[in-house]
Amino acid sequence: MATKKKPTYVKLQCEVCKKVNYYTHKSKQRAGGEKKLGLKKFCKSCRKHTAHKEAKK
Repeated sequence: MATKKKPTYVKLQCEVCKKVNYYTHKSKQRAGGEKKLGLKKFCKSCRKHTAHKEAKK
């Protein structure tokens, strides 16, 4: 029976207000890399779309 690997979960933190708003997982190809994940998401406290980057665990 094959064992499944757990997905690599990361926190996404707003670059403007520094609040953690989202939790997501990285793909297996990105998980090994050193580059941080960055997305443009909606921030509830800023009330606009801002850049969100992967935060420390």
